[in-house]
Amino acid sequence: MSKKKILLNAFNMNCIGHINHGFWTHPRDTSTQYKTVEYWTSLAQLLERGLFDGLFVADIVGVYDVYQQSVDVPLREAIQLPVNDPLLLVSAMAAVTKNLGFGLTANLTYEAPYLFARRMSTLDHLTRGRVGWNIVTGYLDSAARAMGLKEQIEHDRRYDQADEYLEVLYKLWEGSWEDDAVIGDRQARVYARPEKVHYVRHSGEFYQVEGYHLCEPSPQRTPVLFQAGSSDRGLQFAGSNAECVFISGQNKPATREQVNRVRASAVAAGRNPDDIKVFMGLNVIVGATEQAARAKHAEYLEYASAEAGLAHFSASTGIDFAGYDLNEPIQHVKGNAIQSATKILKNNDWTRQKLLDQHALGGRYFTVIGSPGQVADELESWIAETGLDGFNLTRIVTPESYEDFIDLVIPELQKRGSYKTAYEQGTLREKLFAEGGPTLPERHAGAGYRKRTD
Repeated sequence: MSKKKILLNAFNMNCIGHINHGFWTHPRDTSTQYKTVEYWTSLAQLLERGLFDGLFVADIVGVYDVYQQSVDVPLREAIQLPVNDPLLLVSAMAAVTKNLGFGLTANLTYEAPYLFARRMSTLDHLTRGRVGWNIVTGYLDSAARAMGLKEQIEHDRRYDQADEYLEVLYKLWEGSWEDDAVIGDRQARVYARPEKVHYVRHSGEFYQVEGYHLCEPSPQRTPVLFQAGSSDRGLQFAGSNAECVFISGQNKPATREQVNRVRASAVAAGRNPDDIKVFMGLNVIVGATEQAARAKHAEYLEYASAEAGLAHFSASTGIDFAGYDLNEPIQHVKGNAIQSATKILKNNDWTRQKLLDQHALGGRYFTVIGSPGQVADELESWIAETGLDGFNLTRIVTPESYEDFIDLVIPELQKRGSYKTAYEQGTLREKLFAEGGPTLPERHAGAGYRKRTD
């Protein structure tokens, strides 16, 4: 019996500090070069050398202004500020790779669905079917104010809007052009058959859209759909729409429970439990020996900024931790930010000092430290004991974190049969889901909007 192959995304962002903060000060770190095309093309080539399934690019609209009620710490430590657009990176990276997928974050609350549909179809064409969309609804009040709203739309209400947004996109991506609409007949002077291209009419609570999708069918039509919401409402949305879900785990029993909830949401929506691939965010520090890895971890700690990590977490929860004394219990407050982030505070047994300790590496993702064999053991254990499909591998020092993993851990996983030795053919969806085709499977909600070719 063959082993389950571990899926891997590199987790990154078009900025300096992403998950683990303070490392722009490290002498081997190159993250301040994020503004250059070469930074991204070399990263894409590196990840393809390591046979990564994708580069997942996070994004925010807005700034982290909760901690100390200012952006002072985010500006000093470059905590996702400045941050550039993720979608504009893709064409350059696609031009220097053949198989690497690209998961792109875009906030639907502030994007008109009609133009967004064209943007993603364009990228799907240019990459030959290698793009995915990480669906987010936002959580920052600073973003709402910047986009003309007085405050953030209420959490569950944002998902009501997301449901309708996806309905509009499915009508455009799946239903506007039939598969055989484009014939490119030079002799007959017919590029697209008018009877095969359909006018979309949508009149809903949030969106009024009338028009034809501006793009001919792309390889995947609908990009691979990623999502990270773990609230009850977020899981309901994921069950109907998501093909890949990202979770944050700190221990295996709780992660197993999260994975089971994700799979149950798919079943509740009439899909198969394995129709959703589940990824967990992860830090890895690896050395040729355990001693070398521990020494590297100790070195990294000298450059990490726990306060920057705490400022980031303040924005995730909507709670200003700077207002608490070091050992004062932090009160859980139900807010409108990321519900999974505030959930850990429910027992009221956290203090600012405890949070600073948790953010010693500049972030709070689970960290695996060890030799290649020890890291491989741990990754295989997480997969076996939790039901995860793979990991979102963060960067600590760039590009060193990815280089170390590719040079040391990947060969060990391949030797054990836990990681692919070559890419599968086809689109990103076909690479992730071996049994399916390039487009959404029939049991997915989006497939119901297709026009059937006669």
